[in-house]
Amino acid sequence: MNLFLAVVAGLWYWYAMCRVGYTLQHIFCQPLVMAVPFGLIMGDLSTALIIGAGIEMMYVGLVSNGGNIPADECLAGVVAIPIALASGMDAQSAIVLALPFGLLGVLMDQIKRFINGYFANLADKYAEQGNDKGIERCAILYPMAAGLLLRFPPVFILIYFGTDLVQKILNVLPGWFTNGLSVAGGVLPALGFAITIFVVGKSMLIPFFILGFFFIQYFQISTIGAAIFGICMALLIICFRREKEAA
Repeated sequence: MNLFLAVVAGLWYWYAMCRVGYTLQHIFCQPLVMAVPFGLIMGDLSTALIIGAGIEMMYVGLVSNGGNIPADECLAGVVAIPIALASGMDAQSAIVLALPFGLLGVLMDQIKRFINGYFANLADKYAEQGNDKGIERCAILYPMAAGLLLRFPPVFILIYFGTDLVQKILNVLPGWFTNGLSVAGGVLPALGFAITIFVVGKSMLIPFFILGFFFIQYFQISTIGAAIFGICMALLIICFRREKEAA
């Protein structure tokens, strides 16, 4: 089971971070999405979703300014969720485990950009020769092959060999330390919400934030329902503003 789980996790991380076409592949980078196949493989979908949702909350407010990722939620999820499920780790401790891997993923992303720089220069040479197939290989095939060599091995090794190691470490850790991890794991999702509030923290947007909170709290509207109302309200404001500018 560990072998199959390690292979799936490694391939998932590689494919999700290839970002071919920059379309729906961003969805595969989300811990809550990858929690579904991991949970089905381990036969504990509910726990996987709880862990994935907790990790998701840490990164919900992050924005990749200029294409540079401040943290790699994909690596955090593909490592922490399988290890937590295999070792019986609770959700709070899994969230803490995910944090350093999210930072490590930033380093791997920079290495990937350095490698892809060579392919970009090679594509320029193919462009001078009028070799469109060579340009296509430099844009898709070569970066994906390099990404497989860069991203698959570390995830595979961490999942295949790391589960037993993590379990042994958890068995020898004192109770006060594991309790501290649980407390820290409960605080980190709140940090993600705080970052989100900071992003929408403009004075003109705060009333809408408060309005949405009270709609959900007092009228028992689902999150999806509140999101639909919010989209409709935003569209109405845009339409009224355009009519005012036109007038």
